[in-house]
Amino acid sequence: MMKYLRYLVLLLIALGLFSVALANREPVVLHALPPDLAQLAGIDWQIRLPLFLVAFGGIVMGVLIGFVWEWIREHKHRAAAAAKSREVQELKREVARSTPAAHKDEVLALLDSSPGKAG
Repeated sequence: MMKYLRYLVLLLIALGLFSVALANREPVVLHALPPDLAQLAGIDWQIRLPLFLVAFGGIVMGVLIGFVWEWIREHKHRAAAAAKSREVQELKREVARSTPAAHKDEVLALLDSSPGKAG
C-alpha cells in the first residue's frame, strides 16, 4: 500500500514539474557577466535556454552543491569512525590472541608465563 502511495506522490510531483515546464517554455538569454563588465573584459558569452531549464538547472545545482558541502563537512566524522573501527578490529585481534591462554589449566598458564622456564 505504501509503495503505491509513494508512486502516486511521485506521479503528482512529475505532473507538477511537467506543468511548470510547459508554462515556462519561453527562451531567455543567460549572460556570463553583466553587460558593462563583459564589455570591459571582452567576454560576451551568452546562451538562450527555455526558462524552465534555467529554473530546474538552478535547483539541481543547488542540490549538488549542498551534497558536496555536506560530504566535505562530515569528513572529520567519517575519519573518526574509521579510526574507531580500526581500533576495535585491533582490540578484537588482541582478545583473540589472549583468549586461548585463558582456557588453559591454571598451572599450565602459570608455567607458560613464568620468566625462568626450565628447559
